[in-house]
Amino acid sequence: MNRTYEIMFIVRPDVEEADLDKLIEGFSANITAGGGEIKTVEKMGRRRLAYTVRKFNDGFYVLLNIAAPGNLIAEIERRLRVSEPVIKFITVRMDEEEKRLAKVKALRDTKVKRSAQPIPPQAAPVAVSAAAEPDAPAAVEAPAAAEPAAPAAETVEAAV
Repeated sequence: MNRTYEIMFIVRPDVEEADLDKLIEGFSANITAGGGEIKTVEKMGRRRLAYTVRKFNDGFYVLLNIAAPGNLIAEIERRLRVSEPVIKFITVRMDEEEKRLAKVKALRDTKVKRSAQPIPPQAAPVAVSAAAEPDAPAAVEAPAAAEPAAPAAETVEAAV
């Protein structure tokens, strides 16, 4: 059963561009000969490493997206380990991650977005409750009390 994998490896910085292409072609040939399929090859270029690896501070990053059986991945990792120009590599199985992301996306699509719904009018229930309460004059006085505070703020601004 073929699964989807990402293999990223870092090649020594003193390797020539032609040798780098030859190394990538060699790994690609091993993958296709073993029954795998190469989806993409991405040369990410020369980048600085986060920490020193085998006395190197930078290297050429290469990312391979492949579909292959598990035993072929074990063989590719073995070849990466014994290859002299490769200073670091990592293999990540992506099919489970893609399933998880699809599940999360489906879950998000089923939920109702609260921000997309219109806000129901609140004015009618407030007016009914104000008319039903006997303290209606107190409600009228509250805005009147707030009104004198506004001119005081304007006078402070006029003084400045």
